[in-house]
Amino acid sequence: MNLASQAVSILSTFRCRLSTAFVRKYFPFLAGVSLITVHPHRSSGKRAVVCATMLAACAGAALSASAVLAQQRDSAKPVVVQPGAPGQPSKTLPPSTRATLPPRSPADVEFMQGMIMHHAQAIDMTALIPSHTENKDLRSLGARISSSQSDEIKFMKRWLTARGESVSMHDAMPGTHTSGHDMAAMHLMPGMLTPEQMEALRKATGPEFDHLFLTGMIQHHQGALTMVKDLFDTAGAGQDADLFNFATDADNTQRAEIKIMQGMLEKKSTEEKR
Repeated sequence: MNLASQAVSILSTFRCRLSTAFVRKYFPFLAGVSLITVHPHRSSGKRAVVCATMLAACAGAALSASAVLAQQRDSAKPVVVQPGAPGQPSKTLPPSTRATLPPRSPADVEFMQGMIMHHAQAIDMTALIPSHTENKDLRSLGARISSSQSDEIKFMKRWLTARGESVSMHDAMPGTHTSGHDMAAMHLMPGMLTPEQMEALRKATGPEFDHLFLTGMIQHHQGALTMVKDLFDTAGAGQDADLFNFATDADNTQRAEIKIMQGMLEKKSTEEKR
């Protein structure tokens, strides 16, 4: 029920008749409401007092509602706050202020470019699983590694592209004209399998493949841990929040997967001894 309707209900209930001047002076929100017939003579007694009191309550509600609406309109405007330095107050910036990406170090870019290459080889390794082994545990692990590292590659490419950097370490090195095989040998990231190791993995099947895959992927994951450590050991690197979170999550995930693969190797070794 709106304010005017409430007023009509009050006047009707108490059969109040207030003077036109009285209404205009004290209840201007009723001006022009055709549903109310304001009589030129006043009501007497308690009815008039009660009626006026309730109308005043309506007027107060109107003022409160107006204040709330004004506050909501103000809060709808974008507010940009810049935190102050320790001990300093924050600053309210103009709504037109635009955020800028945090500064990055060359080590950040190299880490992302190198990790894309690193992840790509892990996905190549997992792609061999369906045709090379029937081991259900290994198939499940491979699917999980492939999915997570594919998503991480997409993230790293977005991160580099947003900063105007090449997503390929090879493209970022002008003047290099070596073949793909030579490039793979020259720019292996820590822990990556050599071309010879990859060829051996492709030729293996069954239990032999399982063993080569697990030992190779453990080596691969340990190399990723080294890359993360080197990043954080570099002065000024790893300060970007998105990169920091990504590198930390990757470290935690790969440590957990190393333990899983070590357990699978131990289980396999125990079964072979029986």
